[in-house]
Amino acid sequence: MNTDATLNPVVRGLDAIVALLARTGLNPDFIRFGIVGTLGFCWDTATVYALKAATGLYIAGLCGFLVAGTANWIVNRLWTFRHLDHIAAHHQLMRFLAVNSIGFVFNRGTFFILISISLRCREQPVLAIIAGSAAGLLFNYFLSKRFVFK
Repeated sequence: MNTDATLNPVVRGLDAIVALLARTGLNPDFIRFGIVGTLGFCWDTATVYALKAATGLYIAGLCGFLVAGTANWIVNRLWTFRHLDHIAAHHQLMRFLAVNSIGFVFNRGTFFILISISLRCREQPVLAIIAGSAAGLLFNYFLSKRFVFK
């Protein structure tokens, strides 16, 4: 069985989108990281909505971040930074979660503040998730590129 990602039509399609967007001058790794982050936003949102009734928004928000962070690390390892040599997976995951804890402060800090002060965000937590994701994006990218995927 061939596991070469370049043979996968989804990966080929995404790589074509990255190549097109890279013509704007953006770094292809950053574009891929952003695409993965968008997937992470979906995993985060799904987790928050699945858990919020049972656990409340604060615990659901923490769980959402952990689910999205772990899933994002996997896809970033396999796709975004596939061209790099990687350390052992368990070490890299711990490093990824550790360095992204700075992004976590901005991401979940924004989320927690918004659900604390805004009825609209408590009713529609996806709005706080969007704001938090945007707040943490650059920190997570630069720290991940510098300390995790090198």
